[in-house]
Amino acid sequence: MKIILLAAALSTVMAGLAGAARAADSSDATLSANAALISDYRYRGISQTRLQPAVQLGADYAAASGWYAGAWASSITWTRDAGGSGSIEVDLYGGRRGELGGGVSYDAGLLGYVYPSNGLSRVSGFDNANTAEAYAQLGYGVASLKYSHSLTNLFGIPDSHGSGYLDLNLNLAAGEKTTINLHAGRQRVRHVSASSYSDWKAAVVHDFGIASVTLAAVGTNAGRSAYASPADGRFLGKRAVVLSIGRTF
Repeated sequence: MKIILLAAALSTVMAGLAGAARAADSSDATLSANAALISDYRYRGISQTRLQPAVQLGADYAAASGWYAGAWASSITWTRDAGGSGSIEVDLYGGRRGELGGGVSYDAGLLGYVYPSNGLSRVSGFDNANTAEAYAQLGYGVASLKYSHSLTNLFGIPDSHGSGYLDLNLNLAAGEKTTINLHAGRQRVRHVSASSYSDWKAAVVHDFGIASVTLAAVGTNAGRSAYASPADGRFLGKRAVVLSIGRTF
């Protein structure tokens, strides 16, 4: 059922992206889709599925000029666990990427996190979960540094407009089809210091052709009181090993 709901949530956006691709010169634009199964959907180190598996689907449009747009969706549990409703996250994003010269790349855009019918604004201590962010990234060689700035309250946290996330990544080739990804991040939640934290990830990604498999160790120093599941009290930022299997079409 979750797969059907996710596919329905993405179908309208995918149709729009396909129309954009047809409107552009086919030699200058690409349209792709992706799907994944993951043992625990972690975002910025925090489980969005109460340490349980998730199904994820996405679609991306990219023009030769560097402009791009996309949509991505995942099953979640956190909005319902917090006393609201809904079981899907849909991310809508667009921006432009390119080269600045001297081996330096850039990527800048807007990202909206949509939680249909989340109902958190009716729950005491929460605001609407829907969130918008602007982001900018610089890359050089195997390294990239990205900053995301919230244009709304952050994921239902009241008075958190203007929060920021700093994201450092290293992608190291370990063979023709294997990549090692090292990540460190810092989430600053404005006006709510108890919800601010750092996270890390060390992952190995291998492309088997038919699918890519990622095995990642993840963790945070988040406060248990701020990131314990309201449903069962489990700490959502605990250290863990996460397995995912995905494919791009």
